Amino acid sequence: MGLFPNKFFEGLHITMTSYANQVVLNIRFKVKAGKKEAFRKSLYSLVDVMSNEPTFINAIISDDIEKPDDLVIYEIWQGTKDSWLQEELPKPYRKKYEEVLGDLLEDRIISYLTPNGEWGSNLTNVSR
Repeated sequence: MGLFPNKFFEGLHITMTSYANQVVLNIRFKVKAGKKEAFRKSLYSLVDVMSNEPTFINAIISDDIEKPDDLVIYEIWQGTKDSWLQEELPKPYRKKYEEVLGDLLEDRIISYLTPNGEWGSNLTNVSR
């Protein structure tokens, strides 16, 4: 059996675009009262370091207008959820960051996403 079991796809040449090999982390941080700026400083330091990783593509940090104690980060990485968990999560610089989170956060909600449409930029190279 070839790459495509359905005859509809026979002869189709697929270039592995980056969306097939990208993972997006969308993380909501529920920050403890009075700790937002301390957490922001820690998060910015983390992003400064992780942005030098070869599989890092982009990160956007946002304040939630409706929930002023929440910060949200949207990260794009080359790879898959599994490769990110195996290769990026254990990096030594993350240990120091993780150690301070208990003092700064009420909760952290992580979603792992696969990009499938993009407008206004070309970070994921997702074709529509």
